[in-house]
Amino acid sequence: MDVLSSRLLLRPVDHARSRAFYADTLGLAVSREFGPPEHPGVVFFLGNGLLEVSGQADEPPVGLSLWIQVRDVAAEHDRLRAAGVPITRGPVREPWGLVEMWTADPDGVPIVLVQVPADHPLRRDVR
Repeated sequence: MDVLSSRLLLRPVDHARSRAFYADTLGLAVSREFGPPEHPGVVFFLGNGLLEVSGQADEPPVGLSLWIQVRDVAAEHDRLRAAGVPITRGPVREPWGLVEMWTADPDGVPIVLVQVPADHPLRRDVR
């Protein structure tokens, strides 16, 4: 298989609510929009991946989680909490060395925000 591009497709229960959450609340940048102007699909940049929020589902997505690396988990925690986003678990340095904070999107899709500290092995070139 010669993969040229990929993205995660999310079919939310309430498209407009989820689109606003990812665009306005999380602040993800838009890669592209498509479809009718009154109900567009949108593709967001998600680090080195893409998240497409389009269509609509009768049931919330299950078995899906988003892992998003950020520069400063504590700052994102404060910003999201001030915006009224429920925080499932505040920032904690895990035994494996990453700082993680948990929240969820409007359909309950778990989102973990991760910070890789400067002293973590993921930041060091071990070659």
